[in-house]
Order: sequence, then structure tokens, then C-alpha cells
Amino acid sequence: MSGSERQKVINTSMKIAFIVLAFFALTGQLIFSIFNITVPAFQIAGGILLISVATGMLNTKGESYSPEELENIAVVPLAFPLSCGPGTITTVILLASGPEGVAGIIAVFAGIIVALAISYIGMLYGPTVFAYIGEEGLRVVPKLLAVIVLAIAIQFIINGISAAMPQLLGSIDLGGLV
Repeated sequence: MSGSERQKVINTSMKIAFIVLAFFALTGQLIFSIFNITVPAFQIAGGILLISVATGMLNTKGESYSPEELENIAVVPLAFPLSCGPGTITTVILLASGPEGVAGIIAVFAGIIVALAISYIGMLYGPTVFAYIGEEGLRVVPKLLAVIVLAIAIQFIINGISAAMPQLLGSIDLGGLV
């Protein structure tokens, strides 16, 4: 991917991540309520999506991408779930729905901007880091990162199941076994 293509992908990814996080900061609790979505269900769904991303990362051979594929990369996995995944969205929803009112919403938006600025800098200077690690490193590091993404995915699922467990166990009649 050329430098200008990379810059476009990064910019698109950050814009999408900001829009998604701002949307959920303002409407997330309402959406979860309307569709009866629980935080654990959202964590499990995000974990499953991340498993797909990690599997794709492990199976890539360093091929080139069409302009349409570059736009897709900006959305999945860069914008969602890596820049604004289920954990981030859930945190934004919970913080935005706190008792602080407008000051709390402003603080949430400030946090979103700072977090995305850090992500932007990391993505922007990633090639500089890769220049230091060489050709072999370019083959190894993405696979290691894929394993880390996979571990994050599994952790999302574990967290979701753990949080849902009391509700699930509460609905099971053990017939006096406990």
C-alpha cells in the first residue's frame, strides 16, 4: 500500500471510529434498550467478530489491495473493532450515561478525541517501526499481532459469558441440586 493510500485508510478509519463512538455516546443506551441488547451480548458479538479479523490476519500472504478493499480495511478491522471495539463502545455508553450530565458528555468526547489521536499517531508511524524490524520482522510481527487480537477476542467472549452467567444460571431450575 502506498503512503497516500495508507494515509487515506488511516484518515477514513479515524473518522469512522469517531462517528461510531460519538453515536454510541449519544444514543447507545437507548439502542441497547430498544433492542434489548445487554453489555455481555455485545462483548460476545465483538469477540466473535475479532476472531474473524484475527483469522484473516493469520491467513494473509501480503497481497496488494484494490481501492474498494482499502476502504473495507478502513472500516473493518481498523475502525471497528480495533479502534472502537465492543469494550470501547461499552465504556463510552456507560460513561456517557453517568450522572455528570453535560460535563460528563464533554469529558467522554475529550477522551474519545485523545484515544483516537493516539491511535492515529500509532498508525501513522507504524511504517517507521516496520522499517527498523526488517523483512523478516514484517513477516513475523503481523502474525504475533494476530495472536494478540485473537487473545483479545477470546477475552471479550469470556468477559461476556462471565457477566451473563448469573442471569443464565438464575433461569435454570436445578431441581434442588444446589
